[in-house]
Amino acid sequence: MRSHLLNDLTAEHYRRSVTEGVERVAAHLAVTDRPFTGVTPDALAPRIDGIDLDRPLHDTAAVLDELEEVYLRDAVRFHHPRYVAHLNCPVVIPAVLGEAVLSAVNSSLDTWDQSAGATLVERRLVDWTASRIGLGPAADGVFTSGGTQSNLQALLLAREEAKPGQAGRRGADSLAGLRILVSEAGHFSVRKAAKLLGLGPESVVSLPVDRDRRMRTVALAHELERCRREGLVPMAVVATAGTTDFGSIDPLPEIAELCERYGVWLHVDAAYGCGLLVSPTRRHLLAGIERANSVTVDYHKSFFQPVSSSALLVRDASTLRHATYHADYLNPRRAASERIPNQVDKSLQTTRRFDALKLWTTLRVMGADGIGRLFDEVCDLAAEGWRMLTADPRFDVVVEPALSTLVFRHVPAAPTDPAETDRANLYAREALFASGEAVVAGTRVGGRHHLKFTLLNPETTPADLAAVLDLIAGHAEQYLGESLDRAS
Repeated sequence: MRSHLLNDLTAEHYRRSVTEGVERVAAHLAVTDRPFTGVTPDALAPRIDGIDLDRPLHDTAAVLDELEEVYLRDAVRFHHPRYVAHLNCPVVIPAVLGEAVLSAVNSSLDTWDQSAGATLVERRLVDWTASRIGLGPAADGVFTSGGTQSNLQALLLAREEAKPGQAGRRGADSLAGLRILVSEAGHFSVRKAAKLLGLGPESVVSLPVDRDRRMRTVALAHELERCRREGLVPMAVVATAGTTDFGSIDPLPEIAELCERYGVWLHVDAAYGCGLLVSPTRRHLLAGIERANSVTVDYHKSFFQPVSSSALLVRDASTLRHATYHADYLNPRRAASERIPNQVDKSLQTTRRFDALKLWTTLRVMGADGIGRLFDEVCDLAAEGWRMLTADPRFDVVVEPALSTLVFRHVPAAPTDPAETDRANLYAREALFASGEAVVAGTRVGGRHHLKFTLLNPETTPADLAAVLDLIAGHAEQYLGESLDRAS
């Protein structure tokens, strides 16, 4: 069994095995003709459940053949131009190269003596991102598993930095008066973070949005004043730069002004919109983000990186101390005085992958402008999709996109009960997914079912969007026709 350990004696075995795997994936990429096969859980589960994990195949080729059956053949293809559903991007080749290297070397980013140069690469990329945001010379940060973890850590820091009299008290009562203010279009991870931080459901105050699904700053001002009047402590305002459903960007300068006036921590969730940091044409849409106390970025959304690749950035490096714990066997206190750079001092995780390497290889091959131009392309495509939808009487579109998301709804030509229209849109999405011809997302707006294009593939064209819209309309109209037949 030692022949399977990766070391100096097995380098050739490693080369052959990985090459076989790469060739299988490349072969699938070369013949992909749709984003999904349409396989159902009931059809796929028996194949996987029938595998006896206690009886190994002892052969790489046989394992890859089996993998074809249980995974590769039916995997959802994010690189296909008609995958337009969730915030999943096609990945760039330099990042996949970085993934291959980091997995084989297997550095752990918790301490210097487990990572060496990897620690410095991550720190350099944190500094680079903080500079792109404009957070100033005292900024710092750390890579994370994704936006949910980044938001959780940001709100942990905000809780600990809350007003004196709250942060210094102990027990449940010390948390009862804390409030987190976020728009109703903000990410669900804010509520999840509040619960994990020991805050009750009343701690998250949902603020209304305008017709572009941006936080209403008048409502924010009223809520901040109400908190002051009632003796509550707004521990954080969470502004969103790229909401999941609409791609909307909250009015960051106005929100920052209010946070500074009331002395409140401003966190900007830019998990989606962080691609604007490298956009040659749209960077101005993030004006005001430089005034944040903390920022979430997801490189695995709009930087075209493989999952996972995210980071939390903070304006004041000293606030990261709230995530610091020392263990004598890992990162003793003396390490800090000896200027040993241990990333575990900043992170919620201990063992942690060298995910920063993927972004490093991407920047060194493509450059920031290259990534930004790709993101600009999908934003341009969304603008074209908006024009298509507004001109098409078969659809109602909700918001003109700031980024690359379109939320819309098929509307029947004849007057139809709204609930029946809901069912037609839901049926169209499910039928499209079952066919495998395209994958779209869904959401609810005003209590009604809508469909969603999340455009992150520069290879997607207006012709692809038109074809998918025709498919949606066909399925919806088929459902409505069959519904009439059932009713007659």
